[in-house]
Amino acid sequence: DNWAFLYAQRLALKQELPLHVCFCLVPKFLEATIRHYRFMLRGLQEVAEECAELNISFHLLLGYAKDVLPTFVLEHGVGGLVTDFSPLRLPRQWVEDVRERLPEDVPFAQVDAHNIVPCWVASPKQEYSARTIRGKIHTQLPEFLTEFPPVVRHPHPPSCPAEPIAWEACYSSLQVDQTVKEVEWATPGTAAGLAVLKSFIAERLKSFSTHRNDPNEAALSNLSPWLHFGQVSTQRAILEVQKHRRNYKDSVDAFVEEAVVRRELAENFCYYNENYDSVQGAYDWAQTTLKLHAKDKRPYLYSLQELEQGTTHDPLWNAAQLQMVWEGKMHGFLRMYWAKKILEWTRSPEEALQFAIYLNDRYELDGRDPNGYVGKLQDGDMGADALSLCPAGCLWSICGIHDQGWAERPIFGKIRYMNYAGCKRKFDVDQFERRYVPTH
Repeated sequence: DNWAFLYAQRLALKQELPLHVCFCLVPKFLEATIRHYRFMLRGLQEVAEECAELNISFHLLLGYAKDVLPTFVLEHGVGGLVTDFSPLRLPRQWVEDVRERLPEDVPFAQVDAHNIVPCWVASPKQEYSARTIRGKIHTQLPEFLTEFPPVVRHPHPPSCPAEPIAWEACYSSLQVDQTVKEVEWATPGTAAGLAVLKSFIAERLKSFSTHRNDPNEAALSNLSPWLHFGQVSTQRAILEVQKHRRNYKDSVDAFVEEAVVRRELAENFCYYNENYDSVQGAYDWAQTTLKLHAKDKRPYLYSLQELEQGTTHDPLWNAAQLQMVWEGKMHGFLRMYWAKKILEWTRSPEEALQFAIYLNDRYELDGRDPNGYVGKLQDGDMGADALSLCPAGCLWSICGIHDQGWAERPIFGKIRYMNYAGCKRKFDVDQFERRYVPTH
């Protein structure tokens, strides 16, 4: 279920050549910890096994692509290179670095296997909101939301087999924090991810449209870790969920809206806005209103350590933070509340955004993702994301990227405000707090 992989095999079959799959293992990536690397590497073990069954060589190269991939291309006489797509700054730089170092006679193609409608096809510009991108995506879904053609056992074997991979030895090359432990609820790999998709459809899809905003209900898909690491395709999830539209129309429509439109809106923002992770990436009105209130007195001021440990005065915020620390995810409804309180309890919008991105990327299994920066909820609604993909992204929650017109108030200006009392009206706050703050 990977269009880049399928395209690469089609090229190899047409030229009657072997097919190689390479993964370049970088020693560090943003705030990723051993929690994220172990999830990724254990999933890659499954990929390597599947490649072997398909007579395709899988190579794990240690280091940055610019340092290891051009050499691999020369040593193996590679005739063409295909890569996947990410709208984020660092992965885009990796692609550019490789392009500059490849021999001139080696063609290099990029395929957006991450989105259903490719990012640069969905829109040629930064879109303002889901309202402006929705029609553009839906008109193109008939062309792009199709069943995948099969990967076939490759008939052209390589001249020399891939070197065996010492998986445990790979960890010694990493320069990441080893203290953030793996989570127990999420088993890495495609097989496990597809099992979660199956359980969502069988057990939770029916209540998705009505209960996804309640952190005490099991109504979300929980697919985001597998989607983030490419172990399950969003397109596969949509294809399977849509089969049940007759029985659960509202839930299926809501899932498609959030998994396709909202998710690809975040990709669009990061692709066309180079400041997607800074206050400068916000619209002028948001920057202005935050600047006007930058010196407003804060009711509380917390350090990064106090926030990280969940030791604020607010038991709901602490519970949400601890859920993220312990489980590698936070319920979608609480994402916006969590980020907005960081704005309220830190010295400046810049510090708030820095802290929020750090905590998100360090603990969320699906951190370091476009949705973590600017993922947006339904227009004017505080609903939770279908995939718990950081639906209230850090920049959007703090800087009101797609949201304006709220009454002026201290600290927030015209950006939407949230409080504890509002959450209590939405769901049983005490029940959620007791799960993560036992002394409450």
